[in-house]
Amino acid sequence: MPVRARVQPIDRDVELILSQDLSPAAQSAAIASFAQAQLVEAQQINTRALGRLPDHETYVDGRRGADIAGVKPGGTIAFEFELVSDVIEWIEQMLVQHSPERSGRYSRSHVLFADGVEVQFGATVPEAREYVFVNTQPYARKIERGLSAQAKSGVYEVVAVLASKRFGNLAKIKFSFVVPQFGAIHQWASKTRMSKRRHARGWKSRSEAEWLRRQPAIIVTV
Repeated sequence: MPVRARVQPIDRDVELILSQDLSPAAQSAAIASFAQAQLVEAQQINTRALGRLPDHETYVDGRRGADIAGVKPGGTIAFEFELVSDVIEWIEQMLVQHSPERSGRYSRSHVLFADGVEVQFGATVPEAREYVFVNTQPYARKIERGLSAQAKSGVYEVVAVLASKRFGNLAKIKFSFVVPQFGAIHQWASKTRMSKRRHARGWKSRSEAEWLRRQPAIIVTV
């Protein structure tokens, strides 16, 4: 999903410039100059975060691809960067990279949802407000508790922390738990005789079915 940065003549420095009885042409030039400086700064920040310079679209007073020099006095310049797809793809790669390898089943069981709709790993990332990563294997919680020699610190929480540090200025990224109603975890929960520990802290009011399906997740909010 594009992340849009707007430049309007309300910044204190620009406001001061525009208050100095400038002609309309001079006001437009001042706004364009300020916008260009902001673009360079945004490009530097995004390059550091992504490791490359992302593409962007320019909108001048709502006109796509227009020259910023043509902005009207009091107008708006917007630079729209394609960033979220890079964040999602990076998290996909890190989840696979940090997955313990035995049968490969766990690594193949990572699932991505965009506003509740499943998206195949490696597919084009659709526009959404919220993205959720979850693993559908019943033993994902055990792995998250460090019970795998290959992932002693878990997987999802580790990747969430790394992603938040790297992309925290682009999106809100957090480790959490979700309750999927599909896949291997759903099949297992429907058949297992395992009962939750009634004294488990924080789960006194949770239903048995919900507790059995509770899985570690990474939630990315735009």
